[in-house]
Amino acid sequence: MNINFEYDDVKASNRLEIMAADKLQKLIDKFDFIVNVDVFFKTENTSDPNTGFICNIRLNTPGSTLFSVSSNANFETSIANSIYDLDRQLQKRKAKMKMR
Repeated sequence: MNINFEYDDVKASNRLEIMAADKLQKLIDKFDFIVNVDVFFKTENTSDPNTGFICNIRLNTPGSTLFSVSSNANFETSIANSIYDLDRQLQKRKAKMKMR
């Protein structure tokens, strides 16, 4: 299982990578059909102080790619929200796979 991290206008951070990898590892353990994960961190200038730190996560699974984007006041919250969204998507995907 491979987790790739990319940064756009953000300084690379071991703390963010470890935090994201820990949360992603829980998903990988729960859903064994995940092939590859790409995590993108980027900042954006916004007028709202509660947004601007963006975390995009792309999961590759056999037959499809799942994607989640979250923009919040800090990267930690963005990571948590993206992971939560992907967990819901994976649960739906697993349910569809069981039906077949």
